[in-house]
Amino acid sequence: MPAYPRPAAHPLQSRPAGCGPAHRSRQQRACRFLALLVGLWAPLGGAVAATELDYAAARTRMVEQQLASPWRGISDPAVLRAMATVPRHEFVPAEVQPYAYDDRPLPIGYAQTISQPYVVAFMTEKLRPKSTDRVLEIGTGSGYQAAILSALVNEVYSIEIVEPLARRAQGDLARLGYDNVRLRHGDGYKGWPEAAPFDAIIVTCAPDHVPQPLIDQLRDGGRMIIPVGERNDQMLYLLKKRGGELQREAVLPVRFVPMTGAVDANFGR
Repeated sequence: MPAYPRPAAHPLQSRPAGCGPAHRSRQQRACRFLALLVGLWAPLGGAVAATELDYAAARTRMVEQQLASPWRGISDPAVLRAMATVPRHEFVPAEVQPYAYDDRPLPIGYAQTISQPYVVAFMTEKLRPKSTDRVLEIGTGSGYQAAILSALVNEVYSIEIVEPLARRAQGDLARLGYDNVRLRHGDGYKGWPEAAPFDAIIVTCAPDHVPQPLIDQLRDGGRMIIPVGERNDQMLYLLKKRGGELQREAVLPVRFVPMTGAVDANFGR
């Protein structure tokens, strides 16, 4: 399940590359477009509850201030559109819904969290999702990351090891109409071999190494983003499979909850 960047690497401390005037102009145009979408939504949809309008406005602020701002630098229009559309508040417990669009992770029960919006957007953008992709997610959590991917790719396969979370996420995803997401309760370390190969894999819990079954289930030319390391010393890696070999790029220091299951048994934790 997701978490948040380590403080030492907080984006406030270093502006991402590619944040010159032209880059900011593209971000501003994208944000204006998203604001227009939200402004048009209520007249087109008829009567809408005030709370839903509040949440829509909060999503727009989240995109403008947390994601597309120069110091964060999320610029993919499709990713920004998904983040502005998916109702994050529907994927958190009622008691924390007022904070759903804040720049922080939130508890979702069973000692798990939903990542702060920036981490979700960052990992999604790094995967470079395509509309034809089949994506495997390890660590469904609340289902929010799967919902974001659902808007960007053809099929999402998601595995959650905590059974009550898997049941809740499955119900929420079905209720909200994300019908291209397939979810099951199971051990993410083993992946989903009968559905492989996958164009991309996203892992939202941290093993101490990259699981071989996930490498095997990634198609040649595919991308994987995964946090690796112990709880207080983790790095987010972008992996690309080329000719059966993995190219590895460290992209962000992070803190995620540890991967559990077969990874524990195999390595004597």
